[in-house]
Amino acid sequence: MTSRTKSAGTEAERTGGFAHCGVFYSCDQDLSSRVAPRVRAALADGERAVLAVAPRTRAAVLAGLSPADAAAVESVDRAVLYDAPGRTLAALHRCARAEHPLPVLMVGEPPLPAEDPVRLREWHRLDSVLAGALSDTRMRLLCLHDSRVLPPAVLRDVRRTHPLLLSSGDEHGSPDYVEPAVFSARDIDRLLPAPAGELRSLEIGGDLAALRTAVAELAEKAEVREERRGDLVVAVNELAANVVEHGGGAGTVSLWRSPGWVVCDVLDRGGGPTDPLGGYHPADPLSPRGYGLWITRQVCDFMEISGDVHGTVIRLHFRA
Repeated sequence: MTSRTKSAGTEAERTGGFAHCGVFYSCDQDLSSRVAPRVRAALADGERAVLAVAPRTRAAVLAGLSPADAAAVESVDRAVLYDAPGRTLAALHRCARAEHPLPVLMVGEPPLPAEDPVRLREWHRLDSVLAGALSDTRMRLLCLHDSRVLPPAVLRDVRRTHPLLLSSGDEHGSPDYVEPAVFSARDIDRLLPAPAGELRSLEIGGDLAALRTAVAELAEKAEVREERRGDLVVAVNELAANVVEHGGGAGTVSLWRSPGWVVCDVLDRGGGPTDPLGGYHPADPLSPRGYGLWITRQVCDFMEISGDVHGTVIRLHFRA
């Protein structure tokens, strides 16, 4: 066993089976030399090896493998895996807990849209929570980052959200890594931008069935695509149930459109969740509660949480 494999194993043991490593590379040869040995080692150990990367990246990794090893590597559509942070986490869970009982080496290439601060922050936040959210799985996740194209600020946050790094030589602990709660602490007090465009609102009451009907009508008036209206209704219903059952009992649903997006705020006037990481840990399957935010993160594309003295706002983003 190589020293590289041992370093990954040490981290996996420390986190209960999951290891999360940020990989930096500056050219195709650099990428192949870092990733291909780990893929070979995983296959030699009888593990599954899965690539969820762009076609050029996949070609560079496979170029460092024998034909037999290259044929044994599984591929997942990168756009499907990295569709939205909540769905990405659910997909990683399914991959690690699938009918295959083998440990998994997942090589991914996460989207980090530097031009879009909201989406960039949410993808960084997902990376930050993975060590805890997947701690009981037998998965090693290598996240690939092209240092030629990503801005320094983005690379800095990669170092803060990955417990392990691979920039040269062996994997090593990131000296800049911060715990997820610390990484996201500044966001809960951040005021969300005011709604833009025509705003449609309704009050949250105790009749959730009536609320679902009203939200569906609101979505139709706002010209939300029919295939996304059901997702919107499900998400608002889950959040409204939290308002009624666990929060202040009263709140507001507000809906508007921005270029390319439908945005929905659910305000709990009496409090509610104030954890920006809410919904990133699957609920206990034996518990009848705790699924609301987990479900909501999966049916919307991006979710933000902000709280102040006036209550808690959960903002949902849906691609229009």
